[in-house]
Amino acid sequence: MKLQRIHHVAIIASDYERSKAFYTEILGLRVIAENYRAERCSYKLDLALPDGGQVELFSFPEPPARPSRPEAAGLRHLAFLVADVGEAVTELRGRGVAVEEVRVDEYTGKRFVFFADPDGLPLELYEA
Repeated sequence: MKLQRIHHVAIIASDYERSKAFYTEILGLRVIAENYRAERCSYKLDLALPDGGQVELFSFPEPPARPSRPEAAGLRHLAFLVADVGEAVTELRGRGVAVEEVRVDEYTGKRFVFFADPDGLPLELYEA
């Protein structure tokens, strides 16, 4: 088996419309497809990343909260590559998104920063 790349990351939102607006309007992901699955009372929104990867945004009735602090075992965060972390931080803050202070990766010397989606899912921007 030879894995090629990550195809998609799936996220369950507590408020579908709020998260849809965040990922499309603030992060600028393009909608590929949106489907309502009546038998599951659930939306499935496929969003495109510029490199061909995807984010799947789901809604389910009353999903349990995701533990994040202290950090729980499992997926830690989702990171996106950007050309300039400083510009991205300015844009996010201009849109009312709380963003941590920019840090520098001690091993690569690259700048990175954390922020969160509407459900508190940790997101990272990592400089190319």
